[in-house]
Amino acid sequence: MRARLGRPDIGRYADRFGLPAPRSASDLGVTFLGVASLLVDDGDSAILTDGFFSRPSLSRVLLGRLSPDVRRIDRVLTRAGIDRLDAVAPVHTHYDHAMDSAAVAVRTHATLYGGASAAHIGLGGGLPDERVRQVVPGRPERIGSFTLTWLESEHCPPDRYPGTITAPVVPPVRTTAYKCGEAWSILVEHDGGHTALIQGSAGFRPGGLEGQRAEVAYLGVGQLGVQSPDYIRQYWAETVEAVGAREVVLIHWDDFFRPLDRPLRCVPYLGDDLDITMGVLTELADGQGVRLRFPSLWRREDPWAH
Repeated sequence: MRARLGRPDIGRYADRFGLPAPRSASDLGVTFLGVASLLVDDGDSAILTDGFFSRPSLSRVLLGRLSPDVRRIDRVLTRAGIDRLDAVAPVHTHYDHAMDSAAVAVRTHATLYGGASAAHIGLGGGLPDERVRQVVPGRPERIGSFTLTWLESEHCPPDRYPGTITAPVVPPVRTTAYKCGEAWSILVEHDGGHTALIQGSAGFRPGGLEGQRAEVAYLGVGQLGVQSPDYIRQYWAETVEAVGAREVVLIHWDDFFRPLDRPLRCVPYLGDDLDITMGVLTELADGQGVRLRFPSLWRREDPWAH
């Protein structure tokens, strides 16, 4: 079969953007910063998943050595108004999630949370031991005004860099150094009562979220469009349906070889097909009365507002 060229047009889904803004800076909000990087804050406490802001080119990823781009990182932190974080939490340790996690934690005086693989990235990236915390699956962690629970999950197939990281990662390194490590479903509960599931990769463990609840699901859809319709339906069932979310916000659909100072665009058809994903998810969401939305880059939003 001839490969399909080009990429999906995100403009087709313009009506699914525009989540409301929080009423005030002290209300809970979520800011999308590309791929699976989400800033969740209430004006006092703040957590950030991933913090992947370097976004190196495809040629660098395939042929070169990777190192956090501190200028790009600092520009993003400045534009997003981030000067201090309570936690940085990579959803797994592929480069497009965790490469910048330690550098961001260093700059924001944050603690890096995750599995053993994330700890090796933190230690290799200059964080002291006391600011690297290995989580216990299923055990809640109290972080500022939040309670986070990490539950074991899986990476969406194919996992191009499988395995765990067993030694500190000291950049610059080849892309292969950023093995997947532990993949997580992260449950977030705020003191105000709001809850969310952050599913950074379109993988799942059957029954892994049984008994868990979340009002909102931030759902990673990277590589979901190259899976079978049955896989997409099962992914929805094991995440959105499992936690009872009534609002779903799609992440990890943007072309992460493109820097954040340019408008976001979809991953090319050669790597994914967002249109296929949206066809299946729209049918599921409409049939179950679930709102299906996209986040707007840089904009602090309130996905709990109805």
